[in-house]
Amino acid sequence: MTSRIAAVAIDAIDPHLVVEFWCAVLDWKVVEEDAGIISIAPKDGAWPTIDIVPVPESKTLKNRLHLDLRADGVTTERELERLISLGASRVDVGQGQDVSWVVLGDPEGNEFCLLSRSVQDL
Repeated sequence: MTSRIAAVAIDAIDPHLVVEFWCAVLDWKVVEEDAGIISIAPKDGAWPTIDIVPVPESKTLKNRLHLDLRADGVTTERELERLISLGASRVDVGQGQDVSWVVLGDPEGNEFCLLSRSVQDL
């Protein structure tokens, strides 16, 4: 293998708000803050990280890259409830009614999906 993913970047007007959301969702922690960019990672220091990058403009279009999440240790329905309670919201990106996943947005509207089967269902 010649390359590995080191980080996934998420743009944000309010990086601290987005960091707080993703740390709560993933049970991760802040591992570095430099020049306004905040990096979060699993508590065991595993890779990749997520870098939250400050930008001056709001999100205007559908993401071309997004994260897919699976519930782990709970049902998908309970995980959906938890994500919404943390600040996620349902997003319509034209996915239709018959899809098996739920499209959500973080507090700034960056899309991600919650897949229908939990880790335990796989």
